[in-house]
Amino acid sequence: MISVPIKDKSGQEVGTYELDPNELASGINKQLLHDVVVMYAANRRAGTVKTKSRGEVQGSTQKMYRQKGTGRARAGGKRSIIRRGGGHAFAKSPTDWSYRLPKKAVKLATRMALLSKFLDDEVTVLDDFDIDEPKTKIVVGVLKALGLSGTSCLLAIESHDSKIWRSSRNIQNLKVSPASELNAYDLLCQKQLVVTKAALDRLRHESDGNGHSPAGN
Repeated sequence: MISVPIKDKSGQEVGTYELDPNELASGINKQLLHDVVVMYAANRRAGTVKTKSRGEVQGSTQKMYRQKGTGRARAGGKRSIIRRGGGHAFAKSPTDWSYRLPKKAVKLATRMALLSKFLDDEVTVLDDFDIDEPKTKIVVGVLKALGLSGTSCLLAIESHDSKIWRSSRNIQNLKVSPASELNAYDLLCQKQLVVTKAALDRLRHESDGNGHSPAGN
């Protein structure tokens, strides 16, 4: 059983949260986590690079001058790869690098990444995180009170909240995510996880029919 202190927004301990590791995953498969992180990174790749080949640049294909008798080296057309304005020998074209691993594997990787945060003592559980108005100062104050202002953090909340998102978007190294959108990439890329009690309850109790959290879709 894992026991994590529950804190309020001022950093004071107000209780204890107990979690059975088996509710998340039976273990951690590093190879699966690696494969899923590579997938997310590949899906973020734009792939819009483009250069022109000899057949795409403007210019005649006619030989520039005769082969012999000029005293100069042999030369082909203006589109030659060795001339300014010519085409590229191995022209690059737009490529779609995205691919998708099986949904069950992606969901399992998310649960494993979440479990790894608990095992590495990189989780802070908040009693609640409600704010009345969108102000960056409020979120900065909470992070400072929790002692997390100098590290990268992932703030997991129960559902989308525009006030929290607008208050956090200008804070460096802070990412906000609803519980339903958590994924292994975000969990592993941020050093610390700050999760509300309600979000953690949702991750534990919402299931896909096998007792597993649906996060990471």
